[in-house]
Amino acid sequence: MKVNSQRDISFKSIYTNRAVKKGLEFASDYGALFAATASVGFSMARPLAIWMTPKTERENRALAVSKSLSSSFTGFILAFGLSVPLGKSISKIDKHPEKFLSASSLEHYKGSFNNIRNSKAYEFGTQLFKLGLGALVAIPKSVIVAAGVPYIAKKLFIQKNEYVLKSDDSMNLNNKNKDSAVMFKARPTEKIARGIGKILDKKWFMEFADKYKDTNFPMHIAAITDTIATLSFLNQINKKKTIEENRKKTLMYNASISTGLCIAGSYITDKILDKPTQKFIEKYKRVNQNDKNVAKQIQGIKIVKPLLILGSIYYLIIPFISTFLAERTKNHNNKNIEKL
Repeated sequence: MKVNSQRDISFKSIYTNRAVKKGLEFASDYGALFAATASVGFSMARPLAIWMTPKTERENRALAVSKSLSSSFTGFILAFGLSVPLGKSISKIDKHPEKFLSASSLEHYKGSFNNIRNSKAYEFGTQLFKLGLGALVAIPKSVIVAAGVPYIAKKLFIQKNEYVLKSDDSMNLNNKNKDSAVMFKARPTEKIARGIGKILDKKWFMEFADKYKDTNFPMHIAAITDTIATLSFLNQINKKKTIEENRKKTLMYNASISTGLCIAGSYITDKILDKPTQKFIEKYKRVNQNDKNVAKQIQGIKIVKPLLILGSIYYLIIPFISTFLAERTKNHNNKNIEKL
């Protein structure tokens, strides 16, 4: 009986732990920043997985590791610059929706609920802004990541002339970072909240939210963001003159295989975990029914789930597979070219 009691206390702590609740609320308020922060955490393990890949040239592993490090930290910096003011702005709407939404829009979103945060349509609409930040910064992020790959590789791993970062690239990297700092400088949250409120008021947006509010939009947004980021990265790397052509192709294969396998694997895993997650949410609601922030925490669970799945697959499982397959693909293509 004593053992069962200890287990029960431990199990309940998952539902009542204050740190867990704060983490879920953070994910709900700052979805893109939570994703970027998780990426930085996962990125500590990804380079090790890449480096342990067997039968893969050292230089190719070095470039893959450099890409992972550059991507994670660049994503965090850009997401931080945007997520904080945006999250605070939407929190203003959450607390005083009547101040930022028209009476008809407020009535539409609330429906039969007393609290607008319980509305799936409103949740969908606001999370489009929060999670959509990742897609918004995907292209500028990829430009900076591609510029940083040869620089990081040179500093950490490679000392060959073909990988030396040219002075103009170094200057461009610095300029891009400066431009990004200016571009993502936060505006007053009141103005941002009013701008978001105007979009939420639009009839077409409300119809769009009503239509897709029950879909797995956190996973869809994450998949779209990864696809945009990868396509942009491939385009940037293809233009780079600071990476040897042969190494460049392997890096591009690696990125393509990683994204493809990650998205496919994440959707499959997410589907498998649907029922266990729903059971967890139902019990979480019962245990925390008197918590005023329970709606926000439930929203956080729905956001955390796909992000943790994507992170686990992308940063821990896929690096090993994609680095190995990229090497094999490059060698296979080289043999075919030699036959011609």
